[in-house]
Amino acid sequence: MSKSDVLPLEGIRVIDFTQVMMGPSATQMLGDFGADVIKVENPRGGDLSRTSFGATDEVGLNNPIFCSLNRNKRSLALDLRDDANKEIIYELVRDADVVISNFRAGVMDRLGFGYDRLSEINPKIVYASGSGYGPEGPYAHKGGQDVLAQAMSGVMMRRADASVPMSIYPTTLCDYTAGMHLVQAVLAALIGVTRTGKGQRIEVSLYNSMIAMQMQEATCHLNTGKEINWAEMPLTGVFETSDGAIVLVGAFKANPLQDICAVLEIEDLSADYPDLDAQRANKPYLQERFAAEFAKNKTGHWIERLEKADLLCAPVKELAEVLEDEQTHVNEMIVEFEHPLNGSMQAIACPIHFSSLDCGVRRVPPRLGEHNDEILEELGIAIPAKAANP
Repeated sequence: MSKSDVLPLEGIRVIDFTQVMMGPSATQMLGDFGADVIKVENPRGGDLSRTSFGATDEVGLNNPIFCSLNRNKRSLALDLRDDANKEIIYELVRDADVVISNFRAGVMDRLGFGYDRLSEINPKIVYASGSGYGPEGPYAHKGGQDVLAQAMSGVMMRRADASVPMSIYPTTLCDYTAGMHLVQAVLAALIGVTRTGKGQRIEVSLYNSMIAMQMQEATCHLNTGKEINWAEMPLTGVFETSDGAIVLVGAFKANPLQDICAVLEIEDLSADYPDLDAQRANKPYLQERFAAEFAKNKTGHWIERLEKADLLCAPVKELAEVLEDEQTHVNEMIVEFEHPLNGSMQAIACPIHFSSLDCGVRRVPPRLGEHNDEILEELGIAIPAKAANP
């Protein structure tokens, strides 16, 4: 099927005040879906991810971290302390559909861009805010950040067992999850505008998103007082092999322990530990037996045997291996583009594929203030000195 030239959000304008990860991941997806995303940046360095590595030159301001989150956007660099530049934002809002920010509570209001002010200008505006903890409450004015949200939401405390040290999850789990919640909320609110003619305010937080991610565990605790920890399952674990590691999920079968023992060619331990309670009570012993056997051969050997026995398993891969994996390329998860400063670049593509739409790179990640003149000309505004391209 040929791909359509019309993307689902074509004609939707998003005024994007977000930076770093949560907000930009959301606005990039909206841009992938066809929205005209205007990224409002401080002319003194722009989005904080531009200076992730202490960059000050123009190439550094367009580093891979920034480029990973900001395709299909236009950059408008304005000093928002200047009243004339605030008027530019108000003019943009008149015909915009969405405003998104991820500042601490109260910052947008202090800038003059709170919901009450912008909805006066445009009653149809969808006003989406992402924060660390929400707009009200004891944590509202705390700085929100992925690692802090891991700690504050209970996620960091949850480990396979008490012997495992607490640690920081090395990928931005909270930021991305909350960013995708922002996308869902914006899309739902836009549908609401078509039905009611009115916009509304949307609130998403890292804190709420992480609590929601633990919905199974939290609901069990609220109603039974018991903790559920999927990593504590006695027949599930990560085991080193002679050339790497595998993960095994010993579940969803009538007698998974018996099947695991058959694969490992050891005695049937299910005779001594026939049920889940007995297996849980003897988890350290069972895991030690598994570990000793898996270490005797290569990953490929064990994956083949486990899969033949219909046991859930997978090799533990490094990111570099994943990026080279055939499945990654079949799924078209790497996109290539030419950047005017960096030359040929690769990045992760939109993970959502449509049969008749191409959510590719229409605009490469913008240079700071690259589109000032273009956007102001569209608004019919003379280009003020302070709004000119940095």
